[in-house]
Amino acid sequence: MKKTSTKLLLALLPFGVLLLALRPATPPAWGFFGHRKINRMAVFTLPPEMLVFYKKNVDWLTEHAVDADTRRYASKHEAPRHFLDLDRYGKAPYANLPRTWTDALMQHYQYFYVNDNGDTLRLITSPIAEQTDSVAFNHRLFKREKATVSRKAFRFFFNRFLLPQYYDDETMRIPCDSLAALLGNVPLRCQEAFVVDTFSQHGVLPYSLEQLLRKLTEAFTERDARRILRHSADIGHYIADAHVPLHTTANYNGQLTGQDGLHAFWESRLPELFAEQEYDFWVGQAGFVDDPKAYFWNIVIQSNALVDSVLAIERSLRIEFPTDRQLCNEYRNNVFVKTQCEDFARAYHERMGGMVEARMQSAITSVGSAWYTAWVLAGQPDLSTLGGEIATLPDSTDLELQKAVKGGQQLGRPH
Repeated sequence: MKKTSTKLLLALLPFGVLLLALRPATPPAWGFFGHRKINRMAVFTLPPEMLVFYKKNVDWLTEHAVDADTRRYASKHEAPRHFLDLDRYGKAPYANLPRTWTDALMQHYQYFYVNDNGDTLRLITSPIAEQTDSVAFNHRLFKREKATVSRKAFRFFFNRFLLPQYYDDETMRIPCDSLAALLGNVPLRCQEAFVVDTFSQHGVLPYSLEQLLRKLTEAFTERDARRILRHSADIGHYIADAHVPLHTTANYNGQLTGQDGLHAFWESRLPELFAEQEYDFWVGQAGFVDDPKAYFWNIVIQSNALVDSVLAIERSLRIEFPTDRQLCNEYRNNVFVKTQCEDFARAYHERMGGMVEARMQSAITSVGSAWYTAWVLAGQPDLSTLGGEIATLPDSTDLELQKAVKGGQQLGRPH
């Protein structure tokens, strides 16, 4: 294949990748009501030593529970942090999907090499799974039939040259001389080498949770009140997202099964109708999480196990209910909008047997437990002197987000 530019190669990637930016937007997970409620109630799961600080800032944590959704207007890297399409990776427990961030990227990147004739070749021909000891490279680069390097050596190479480029807007480049050294100083006649990320667009939610827990722990260690609050609000948002079944499937809005609008129906419409009057949000005390990686992955996998029920029950109700009893006009903010009729919503809510309430309750416990775990890992610093006034101070981050929202549209997939 002759190469004219990197853009040509990108054009040849699976068509579904290109459709990501074209999907219609959907409301934020749990809606504004749900996210704010989860963060607020998580405060009351904390021990007194933490409550002395968190209760003073409960209104701030409630209001800023949706900051992570706002950041979608500012960065294309934000949207994947809210979901993970587990159905792309086989069946539960998804043993072939690495639980470690670096290993997942290594395995799912595509590696390319352009020689001095302008030919673009795939660099790596063997899977880079966690259990493999070596990585095989395209034999057409060499006179001999096969070339391999140890997985340990390739991981070192990946961490040094590729991982730091993850947030770059341009294509991630591989230095030709460093690539030659990795392969034993093979004369590559290299014009360029680069990688394409074919992983992140399908979601990175549990990996993001683990990274953010470390950041929250560091904030506690340094007793940085502003960072404690910001990371607490954000990890609360992502943990809440992880409890939503539709955040674990490529069919996130029912769009693949003719059930468009299911996303907002399950996580926004139902809580708005029934939560305040019927749900019990007093869930008890937060607990220490011994293995955060396993804990976060279990949340996502448990959510994914509910996907079939979420889809099947709504699909059966569409058949049972007359069309004119499924969507009704409601007057909101001085305009009429189409939304699920209350009788239809009630039937869906009851048919699921308390699923939405149970996921919200679990989210509250998990958010509080993540906050508590970070505090314990930081050595249980004294929070009583941090006060509550820090949350009300002007912040350039808030101003930047407000500017981004005014400027346009959400970037990336609309989860």
